[in-house]
Amino acid sequence: MHRRKLLKASLALTAATGLPASAFFAASAYAADPTKRGTGAKFDFKQLQTRARDLAGETFIDGRQKLPETLSKMTPQQFNAIQYDPAHSLWHDVHGKLDVQFFHVGMDFRQPVRMHAINPKTREVREIPFRPELFNYADSGVDVSQLKGDLGFSGLKVFKAPNIAKYDIVSFLGASYFRAVDNTGQYGLSARGMAINTYAGVPEEFPHFTEFWFETPAANATRFVLYALLDSLSATGAYRFDIDCLADRVVMGIDAYIYARRDIKQLGIAPMTSMFSCGGYERRMCDTIHPNIHDSDRLSMWRGDGEWVCRPLNNPARIAFSTFQDENPRGFGLVQSNHDFATYQDTVDWYSRRPSLWVEPTTSWGKGTVDLMELPTTGETLDNVVAFWNPQEPVKAGAELRFGYKLHWAALPPVKPTLAQVLATRSGMGGFTEGWAPGEHYPDKWARRFAIDFVGGPLQGMDKNERLESVVTVSHGEVRDQQIFALHPAVEGFRAMFDWYPTSDSVDPVEMRLFIRRIKDKKVLSETWLYQYFPPAPDKRKYPA
Repeated sequence: MHRRKLLKASLALTAATGLPASAFFAASAYAADPTKRGTGAKFDFKQLQTRARDLAGETFIDGRQKLPETLSKMTPQQFNAIQYDPAHSLWHDVHGKLDVQFFHVGMDFRQPVRMHAINPKTREVREIPFRPELFNYADSGVDVSQLKGDLGFSGLKVFKAPNIAKYDIVSFLGASYFRAVDNTGQYGLSARGMAINTYAGVPEEFPHFTEFWFETPAANATRFVLYALLDSLSATGAYRFDIDCLADRVVMGIDAYIYARRDIKQLGIAPMTSMFSCGGYERRMCDTIHPNIHDSDRLSMWRGDGEWVCRPLNNPARIAFSTFQDENPRGFGLVQSNHDFATYQDTVDWYSRRPSLWVEPTTSWGKGTVDLMELPTTGETLDNVVAFWNPQEPVKAGAELRFGYKLHWAALPPVKPTLAQVLATRSGMGGFTEGWAPGEHYPDKWARRFAIDFVGGPLQGMDKNERLESVVTVSHGEVRDQQIFALHPAVEGFRAMFDWYPTSDSVDPVEMRLFIRRIKDKKVLSETWLYQYFPPAPDKRKYPA
């Protein structure tokens, strides 16, 4: 499925209200119901790994079904109108802190996803079949007479007390996409089980989770275990999710076993998808009442050698792709660093409540790159940012890989640098003395000014007269007029500022790198700021007369 078509379908479920993807969908249940099928087999994760390995040796069969017209042509509003009876949820009889419901098939969600419950005592598996009578279609316009056979489900969602059956905190819906919330109850960016050929010169694949198995938690537990089978043209996978729904965050421990059906040009591990339309330094699409519109504002990386990196996100005029080499990364993620309502002035989509997503590897990942793709977007309803880990070794048909990691869904990552962090990035016309009106003096050549504010760490409480310097490198062009200013005393930080001048007619993106250090002993005081700037065409590089 085309990336934007899939994302548009998923996001349409919540775009109209700005609320979490709550109890809008119906589900079947594993309760005391004789119509529910049992396999008689006992679940074992090693057996699931064997099944995924064997499946990789077989020809891929696209399992997406042709839906009856009443489902295939429905609108998101109709899809949302399908109601669910909470009395039939998966763990309703447990009367615990967690419960599970299932999404209906419809629109572009055509892959039937099979659901299974694991008996906590015997490990025996029972399949949970789709049944129309478990759904209320009254306001959806669905012609129930067209719903023949077991259509399966399209995904699942998890609820937690005290909001059982009110709004969900974890959801898996569409291909291998899934999301979770923090204590705000507001969904934001998404994760995926796997990304294949996102930016590789060949069509991108969207693997599907085709089956799930649930371990029933204890009544007082906030943690449960979920298993999944993944299938795609180029790979299969067996996944174990250890999901802990804490008071202020959701933490997922993931054990992924991946089996390659054929050679893969680009394999994305722990992929995440977000939206950055505009804000701060990027004003191109901010002609609205909102000063910032984004689910995430930066890619943060804690490299294997201990270096911390901040890469502000862009909404570029053309597709941009960046790679950051590393070995055994300590963590990376897409971060929403600012949760102040005044930053967004948004009372509909609540970008001030969007969680960050942090990846913490728990096994040795070896050498590879953190890859970042940024797509141009004209609005806020389509995700346009993708980040993932790409192993250095080529993935050949028959290869078997294992990756262990944790996903932290929370307002901010669970770790942060001891050095000063990037507070904000700003950019505007350059080539003039700060304090003079820009229109009173134009430079001989076109210039662009960048200002990066650093706070915290060793900068907190530092004498404003401390002699500091910024170390700046750029991939092309020339850096001039480097300066550092102390910020307002209430902020306790410093601003590094420089002007970039073109030295050729090149419109290739400029890769910029900057950090702050003390002059007397060259001690590094800040994390590293990275940025990708797109210079305008030469005929647009002169200010008006």
